[in-house]
Amino acid sequence: MGAGVEGEEGVMATDFFWSYTDEPHASRRREILAKYPQIKELFGPDPWAFLKIAVVVSLQLWTATFLRDASWLKMLTVAYFFGSFLNHNLFLAIHELSHNLAFSTPSLNRWLGIFANLPIGVPMSITFQKYHLEHHRFQGVDGIDMDIPSQAEAHAVKNAVSKSVWVVLQLFFYALRPLFLKPKPPGLWEFTNLAIQVALDASLVYFFGWKSLAYLILSTFVGGGMHPMAGHFISEHYVFNPDQETYSYYGPLNIMTWHVGYHNEHHDFPRIPGTRLHKVKEIAPEYYDSLKSYRSWSQVIYMYIMDQTVGPFSRMKRKAPKKDL
Repeated sequence: MGAGVEGEEGVMATDFFWSYTDEPHASRRREILAKYPQIKELFGPDPWAFLKIAVVVSLQLWTATFLRDASWLKMLTVAYFFGSFLNHNLFLAIHELSHNLAFSTPSLNRWLGIFANLPIGVPMSITFQKYHLEHHRFQGVDGIDMDIPSQAEAHAVKNAVSKSVWVVLQLFFYALRPLFLKPKPPGLWEFTNLAIQVALDASLVYFFGWKSLAYLILSTFVGGGMHPMAGHFISEHYVFNPDQETYSYYGPLNIMTWHVGYHNEHHDFPRIPGTRLHKVKEIAPEYYDSLKSYRSWSQVIYMYIMDQTVGPFSRMKRKAPKKDL
């Protein structure tokens, strides 16, 4: 593999890391299943997914109505220390649903995703699924994997200050990047997602006022920026070690994030719900114990900002096979 790293130590890369091999997860999956076929017993939906999502949606919508007359300072405080955790939980529930891990029927997962989307304030569930499944199938592939920062982002972010701004705004980049670089025509499901979301937002404003909707949007925004939960955006695939392109997190926030921290395990076995991913590591520890991992997402954010050799270029890319161009 190659990388666009400057020759001098301590200088930020000027190009992505380039790999000339396939992504590592498919081959590791085959190898693990050949050795431990019982892992297939972990496949299938999480029977508690609907209930968990319903509780968080209900709690967050109730909080939005409760804060309808709150001061902006109080609203921002509650959004950062409470609502952000709920909305980020729902974002990662949508991630889980994109893999059809609540129901065996794909359409039921889409409907539940639209429901989970409600407190987020902006329609994204259906669109997210389209791009996220490509991230799994074409991990790191240039022009296809929209999880990777654009050239414009990477060239604009050069130091700790610009990295801090990028982290605060990373949710916008994450959401808007694919719409500019690889737009897909919307279908009936996207319009359904949009219509239901607009109806909920309009109802909140009509019955409870703008502050209720503002609380939901604030919860989404602050929870996706300089926030412990948002550390997973960086920890999952940003290359701090050139020999590894996916990293797991084994800290306490997994409980609130559908265990998305088990990210190597997730990419190896996307058909296993988050609540069972720890069992993959227990069954096949020799495949994961030697990989670098994290215990703190907050520390990952700090490392990303303060390490002058790391930035948006710190991602592994590979050329697309001609048949996929």
